[in-house]
Amino acid sequence: MAMEYLVPKTLNETLILLKKGKDKSKLIAGGTNVIPGMRAKTLKPEILIDISHLKNLSYIKEEKKRIRIGGLTTISELASSKIVQDHAPILTEATNQLGNPLVRNRATIAGNLADASPAADTAVPLLVLDAMVMAERDGGKHREIPIDQFFLGPNQTVLKPDEIIREIVFPKPDPKSKMAYIKLGLRNAMAISVVSIAILMEREREECKKVRIALGAVAPKPIRAYGVEAILTNKKIMMELVAACCEKVGREINPISDIRASAEYRRSMASVLLKRVLHQTIS
Repeated sequence: MAMEYLVPKTLNETLILLKKGKDKSKLIAGGTNVIPGMRAKTLKPEILIDISHLKNLSYIKEEKKRIRIGGLTTISELASSKIVQDHAPILTEATNQLGNPLVRNRATIAGNLADASPAADTAVPLLVLDAMVMAERDGGKHREIPIDQFFLGPNQTVLKPDEIIREIVFPKPDPKSKMAYIKLGLRNAMAISVVSIAILMEREREECKKVRIALGAVAPKPIRAYGVEAILTNKKIMMELVAACCEKVGREINPISDIRASAEYRRSMASVLLKRVLHQTIS
């Protein structure tokens, strides 16, 4: 049976096509996840809906209290954005390390999130930025999904078959907050994460008042380290506390062994990287 290829001209037309196609349809923009999936026959859509021409979904906007990013904004646009650099440097760092220049020029932020890889590069910084995924359906139906509730497991999200990620929104972090991001791969460039980690911390004097920590490639989905955050909140950062956090993170994650690393190595490196980002934010 031949696959049907559709190119809607507007968002409304896209939503109508998704509603009609139900679970037979697949959206494609950059194609960096969809095309390899189709070649590997893990994706077999009967209808392919090309939304790469919907330019009104590609933007990075700064408002008084928040940043808004259109779902079709490319990774390279994020990496070079002055707005992102000023307010969310961990997202800049993550996008600069995603794939290679060809991939970054085509891949979109919505595609990276919708693919729901446990190692999704943009997911980890967006988790610590308290981002919201704004989904839309035909008929003007909108959903605001906290990103820590968006992922269900490998290649699974809460998105319904007729929904599209319209934009990602996050509040501007406190200018005095400290952030850090580290991605560990098997080589210096173009690598899928073995472990990735991001942190955002607000401090008063030497005490941690608020902290968010997220990790990728150490569980079936990108996760927040809520247990570690609880240990740190309203505490003075001492060596003993850092050691307790590094021990705790190993019990919060659920890594697997694959061709890139063993579960034991991932567990060990999650602890090592947590110690590094903690030192970066308190130094």
